[in-house]
Formats: sequence, C-alpha cells, structure tokens
Amino acid sequence: MKTKMKTKVILLLILILSIEILSACGQEGKRAGKEDRKTESREITVATNSESGGLDPSGMIAITYLAYSVTSLDELLTFDSNGAIEYRAATSYEVNDDATKWTFHLRKDAKWSDGSAVTAKDFMNTITRSLDPACGNGYSNYLFPIQNAEAIYNGEKEIGELGVKALDDYTLEFTLSTPCVYFLDLLRLPVYTPSCARYADAVGSGWDTNPKTSLSNGPFYLSEYVSGQYFTVKKNPYYWNSEKVVLDKITYRFFDDQQSMATAYATGEVDIATSLPANIMEEYEGKEDLQVTDNIATRYIYPNLEVEALKDVRVRKAINLAINREELCEIVGKDTESTVNFIAKYMKNKETGNSYVDEAERPFTENVEEARKLLVEAGYPDGEGFPTLQYKYPSLEQDADTAQVIQQQLKKNLNIDIELQAQELQVNYAERRAGDFELCRMNWTADFADPYTYLSMLLSNSTYNCSGIRDEKYDAIVAASDVEQDTTKRSRLIHEAEQLAVGEQFYIIPLYTTKSCNLIRPTIHNITQIQASGALEYRYATME
Repeated sequence: MKTKMKTKVILLLILILSIEILSACGQEGKRAGKEDRKTESREITVATNSESGGLDPSGMIAITYLAYSVTSLDELLTFDSNGAIEYRAATSYEVNDDATKWTFHLRKDAKWSDGSAVTAKDFMNTITRSLDPACGNGYSNYLFPIQNAEAIYNGEKEIGELGVKALDDYTLEFTLSTPCVYFLDLLRLPVYTPSCARYADAVGSGWDTNPKTSLSNGPFYLSEYVSGQYFTVKKNPYYWNSEKVVLDKITYRFFDDQQSMATAYATGEVDIATSLPANIMEEYEGKEDLQVTDNIATRYIYPNLEVEALKDVRVRKAINLAINREELCEIVGKDTESTVNFIAKYMKNKETGNSYVDEAERPFTENVEEARKLLVEAGYPDGEGFPTLQYKYPSLEQDADTAQVIQQQLKKNLNIDIELQAQELQVNYAERRAGDFELCRMNWTADFADPYTYLSMLLSNSTYNCSGIRDEKYDAIVAASDVEQDTTKRSRLIHEAEQLAVGEQFYIIPLYTTKSCNLIRPTIHNITQIQASGALEYRYATME
C-alpha cells in the first residue's frame, strides 16, 4: 500500500509539474507571438508605370525618379497642404531686401543612408552637374534664375562663376541675377536636391541604380534595383526624422499598362495602384479601396514648329478649333475633364484661393466652321494637299483612346489624315526631347505650386521646349512676371502670357486635365498628397 501510495504521489507531482511546464510554454508562446508581431516587417508594394529614366536628380527625369524621390530624398524645404513651409534638409533661411541673395542653413543631424554627413557640397554636386547640357535634364533651366547659370549651361562662362557657394559644410548661399518671386517653390525640383559628392559622378554611369553608391538623405534608401521589374527602398536608420517613419520597406513594381496595375491590385500582388483607368471608378464604387484625387496636370499635344505645315499659325489654330474636347472626354473616361488652357485647371492662385483658369478669359472657343475656313486660307481647302501628320504617343490605354478620337475628329471635321504611332514610354520621352516628331503627346503635372511651371515650358531657352518655339514677346512677358512682386499685376502678366501662347499663336493643343483613380488597401493610412502636383506621398504612411 505504501509503495502504491508513493507511486501515486510521484505520478501526481509529475502531472502537476508537466502542467506547469506546458502552461509556462504556452505563456512564453504568447509572449513570443507578441514579439513576432512587433517585429513583423511593415512593407507595402506600389504599382508604377513602366521604367523610364534613372534615379539621378541631374539626369533624365521621368516617372521612375519621381516615384523614388518622394520617399528617398529630402529637398531643402517644401510646403505642406496649407501652404506653410515645411523644413527638411534645411532648418532656416534668410533673404536680403531685394530678394537676390538666399542663404540656407542645413541640418547638422542630416545623414546619408551610410551614416555620413549631408553637406552643402552635396547640393552643389547636383547643381553643377545639371548645368552640363550633356546630362539631358529637362529641369536645368529652372537653375537659370541663379547668377551666370544660363551662361554656364550655354558654355559662355565657367562653373566657378556660378552664383552658388558652400560657405561652409552647413551653409548654402544662392545669388540670383534678378529677384524671383517663386524661388522657394523651385527648391523641390530635382536639380536643387542633393546627390552624394563621393559617388554621384557622371550621368549614365550607373551609380544611381546601384544600392552601394545610390545614397539617400530621406526617410528611405535604395536597397535593390532590378531593371524592368522593380526597385525596393528600405527605412533609412540615419534619417533625422526616422522616429516618424513607420514603414520598413516599399517595393515599386513596373507595369506596362494601367489595366495590368488594376489586375495586380485585385490579385493582391500590389497594395497601391495609382492613375488607373476610369472603369475602375465604377468597379470599386462605394468601396474603401477607391480614392479619387485631383491632378494638377494638363494633357496636351505638341505641334513641331519645324514641320512645314505646322509653321503656319492658321493650321495650328484650325486643329485646335476642330477638336471637340467634351466628346473626347466622354469617350476617354470619367477621369478626364476638358480644358482649353495650358495652366492646369486645378492650380490655385495662392492669393485669391481661386483657380487661375477661372480668373482668366478663355484662350479660344472650339468652332469647326472657323477651323475649315482657316484651312482654306492656309491653302488646304477641305484638307486637299495637306500632308499626313504622324502623332506619337505612349502605349498607355488612355493615350491610345485619346489618339484614336483625335484621329477620327480631325478626319471628320477637317478631312486631314493623322497617322498614329504608339511607343514605349521611354522611347516616347526620348524622341520628344530630341524633337523627333510632328505631333507628340505631352502631359505636364505641376512640379511646384506656381503657373511658371507651365509657362516656362514654352520659353525660347527652356530645356523642355522640344517644338522649336522662339517668341521674344512671350519670353518678355514671362520674364516680367518673374520679378513682379505685386500679386495682382503678376496675375495679369501670367494670363497675358498664356493668352498669347495658347489663344493667339496656338503653340500647343490642350486637351484635358485628369483625376487620379487610385486603389489603396484600407489598412494603409496617412498617405498624403503633394500640394504642388496632387501626387501621393508615402514617407509617413502607417499600417494597421
């Protein structure tokens, strides 16, 4: 009996001990589970249009750079949604009485993604490289307000005469040729952002897509770049504001068309897809995923003024007056809204709060009968003898639909033939920049919150002037608006310049402005919109 009792006691003790061990393991498992969830990687995947351009702020800027830069590069300062200054790489600035000398004080706690200091020389590095025409950067002319910058770009002066100085490691001084009322707005442009002087050398050398040399001074840094497929950025542990950065990783995947992006969202391959076709608005109507935002953008066509028929302003005007933009937008989709202006329909006047286009007269009114008369005057009655013009455009769904409508309308209304040529996005950019086109699709999303971002495109000395515009009167009006500090008088000059370019000389063929149809997982929050362009920014996004 004693032996049996002893055995039972031992078994009972073993049972109790086992339960305690299992219980402890269970508690430990719970604790481990909580720890695992805490250390889970917070990452998102974003769909973006097919690869175009590189990541060098001094190189050819296109969609790929714009996607990368908003999360990975800090400009000196920017403006928040209320129009207030948000300091980033700088902490403060001073400007002299006549607004020709601007001094910026850089953060001493700003680091590159390898832990080294960001200095004034890194800003100088981008600026000086961008003043070499061989870089192919369309933003170089936005450096021209700086003393001697344009002369250096044209090979008339040496780089040592540039009106930018690194007074010390953390002080950057700009001397302008004349006052520039929108100079602070320019600072968010690629040519004013830093590139690490130790690695960022020649444009096209490959440093910008190599994670070992492509350093970042922003919230994220480049960790992987697979050409034609995707690139990945990870949280920068050295970022001065890293405690506010929640995401660990963002992957940008390249897609050739908008429908593929929408499909990738539906199948869970991506978490965010932007600028999707209009049919998505109906498909996701009433769902949390759908977010429709206004783009500060204008879709238009460049007529090449080097082409004989297009040298005649009567021909350019006839084409403009013969297009039915309302019909075009009905066919292309609900995410478009017709416009006859160059300045974006949703761009606001900072002083009045109204849109610039609402404060101005219409540049022109569509009129098919008048368009036909103009073609007769130009020597092409009922289109007779008019050459077939080739229209080049990116092979994106919206642009393809637009091209076909334009082709049909011009045939019906003017009896002229338009040959359509769809191109890969990169090819379309390159040929437009080279002036290798007759008619070419163009889309301009505002880079900063001032009409100059549009008006500058048509200046004789603009690096984005691809169509051969040389108009001294237009140049003079825009130059006067640059230095006019009376906001009412400046607005008048801005409207006068647009009227001359679009309503008298018809240097462009405006079509429509766009809304961005976006799909975003409801578990992702705190995505903001960039005030200047309307584009989405993920640097401080959070996840449930």
